[in-house]
Amino acid sequence: MIYPTKLTRLMSIGMLSATILTACSDSNEPTNNLGNLTPAEEVFGKAVGNFTAEEWYPGGALGTTEKASYSAATPAVENIAGMEDDFNTGEDFFEHLYTFEQEPRKGLGPAWVRNSCIACHPSYGHGKRQTAYRANTIGNGYLLVIYHPDNNAYISEVTGMPQTQAMSPFKAPIDESQISIDWRNVTAMESGLPMTFEDGESYSLIYPEVTIPQTAFNTNPKPTNYEVRLESTIGIYGTGLLDAISDEDIEAQWLAESKHVTLNPAMWDQAAGTFKPSAYYSAAYNDLGTFRNGQHGPLKRFTYAMTRGSLQDGAGSNAIWNITNVTRSDRHFLYTTPAWAKAQSEDAEVIKYIKENGASPLSILHPYYADGTDEGIAKRVNEILSCSSIAKKETFEKYLLNDSYYGGKEEMTDKQYYQFMVWHRGLAVPAARHLNDAQVQRGKELFTQMGCARCHRPSWKTSNDDMWVDASIKAYAQSIGKDASKMLPKYPNQTIWPYTDMVQHRLFMKNDIRTGWCRTTPLWGRGLSRQLTGADDRLHDCRARSVLEAIMWHGYSKQSDAYGPTEQFYHLKKEDRQAVIKFIESI
Repeated sequence: MIYPTKLTRLMSIGMLSATILTACSDSNEPTNNLGNLTPAEEVFGKAVGNFTAEEWYPGGALGTTEKASYSAATPAVENIAGMEDDFNTGEDFFEHLYTFEQEPRKGLGPAWVRNSCIACHPSYGHGKRQTAYRANTIGNGYLLVIYHPDNNAYISEVTGMPQTQAMSPFKAPIDESQISIDWRNVTAMESGLPMTFEDGESYSLIYPEVTIPQTAFNTNPKPTNYEVRLESTIGIYGTGLLDAISDEDIEAQWLAESKHVTLNPAMWDQAAGTFKPSAYYSAAYNDLGTFRNGQHGPLKRFTYAMTRGSLQDGAGSNAIWNITNVTRSDRHFLYTTPAWAKAQSEDAEVIKYIKENGASPLSILHPYYADGTDEGIAKRVNEILSCSSIAKKETFEKYLLNDSYYGGKEEMTDKQYYQFMVWHRGLAVPAARHLNDAQVQRGKELFTQMGCARCHRPSWKTSNDDMWVDASIKAYAQSIGKDASKMLPKYPNQTIWPYTDMVQHRLFMKNDIRTGWCRTTPLWGRGLSRQLTGADDRLHDCRARSVLEAIMWHGYSKQSDAYGPTEQFYHLKKEDRQAVIKFIESI
């Protein structure tokens, strides 16, 4: 394989460098860039043991960085004149706080989940385990999952990603001070696997019990018959490469696995041997362009629940709007609920405050002031805060966007969103480490022998990366006379090593994820987590405090899709268990 000039140059002059670089100069985060990786220069990038030369570059030639960093740009960004500037500007939108009024990161609220992206993605990585839910705790990557256990549907009284913060005088949809996270110990494995290995080494497992009393909800009505789970953010590097895998290749993987395991019936038609229409992404607020084969939009592939299709309307694209409630041209509505709007419109303290502070056309509360009467303010509060879908676009534009305070200006411009997506699609995967180590090579051998690679599929070949592009970027491209499909980083025909099959599986864990179905999380780069973020918590709710615990959770139940490999891992000698762990931490 021929690698880009910059990578080749780094191999010859930079592999022994240990320069410390910091990407978040005004953040109290651990550094997310520890300088260049330092494998021996004579073996890096070469076939060694049971590893091919390509495996040093898990993101392929266009998607790998040789820095020990989750925040570095891919060669696909660096090789195009001017794109690195857009990448750096987009990075700013991720790393810094959003406010109500200050450019360029304005528009926070009226209710929000976090006031910055990096708060949930410490050093661009996986969230950290928490013992209390506080939105402003750096590293708290938790999203509350509040749902009805009888049908697994999200409650409707609060947003799907529930908000615990709000702009004065509004009261947050949920009072986070009443949220309780109780970490409990597993006393016995449901599968019967002992919690002591055959050589005497023991392990422990914990899981969260999360409760939110009805009194914590500032909604009308308040929810009933609900349960609460936690879902943590994962690392965001390399997502552009996953977006470049073709729908056809992912479908072939699902088909192959359907012959051996039960797949999510909400996604997969077992009898027909193909995806159901519900497996393809659609959104009323966005232009889905030309559907694949004239039939449907992008195949869902992002988030644990696989709710998002193309990265250009994926988890990050959506989160820059709904986590902060910062609107843009393709989101002329708020991330709110009618139940919250009704409760705020009925709150005498809210009405009184707006009456006293919203009369000025320069006040951020002016859109809610209406005619200044209690009745008028209450009606307007309900009208604006109920703008929770594209169906309320006209109301949003009339009373909020075109009010004298906003003056028709978007909170996030199409150009700013484009720059954010250059950054998002342009994040590189760190190069693999220690592949010349005999213990790592033994770990790979065992990983394959035990069947771990059946779900954590090692490699994929990307497509031509003829990506789907969203309405906002199309609008910006049109405004500057460019082709939107050529404005984002692309990763055509790359051999990548993410270690995921892009399929949902079930592990049947105690207090499991909502629905029980969870997409196999990529393993690439995760071994740097403790260095870069200060923690190595794993699985969807950070219940695993180490690789060992993550593996053993796969064997909690005999019903688990991964019980067989976990049972084999349990019976390994300690030195072999350590080899598997070191392999996982090196890829």
